[in-house]
Amino acid sequence: MLTPIVSAQAPAPIGPYSQAIAAGPWLFCSGQVALGPTGTEALPASVEEQAHKVMQNLQAVLAEAGASFGQVVKTSIFLQDMADFATVNQVYASYLQAPYPARETVAVAGLPKGARVEISCIVYLG
Repeated sequence: MLTPIVSAQAPAPIGPYSQAIAAGPWLFCSGQVALGPTGTEALPASVEEQAHKVMQNLQAVLAEAGASFGQVVKTSIFLQDMADFATVNQVYASYLQAPYPARETVAVAGLPKGARVEISCIVYLG
């Protein structure tokens, strides 16, 4: 059974997807960018502020599912510019603790709404 997870504290999807889907003991969280709940706010200017907002959005979706960052097993980080890697990595690390999730970080040509960072995750709920 697939159960959609919707948090009013994170931006509503801007397309045909869910914020997250629970499937048995797994939660698959869509990528988050640094938008507020209405999705119409301007993105923060700095990549540091954007990374914090992204992590806060993910945290809101996780909380709605009854989960936390301690249950995250895999993340994917998408950067508009790999020069932002160290800054995003520092913010990311401030929300997590060991053992850290598996992860990849890739540079992409563009992100929704002109964002500089997007992060998705997979969570073990079991």
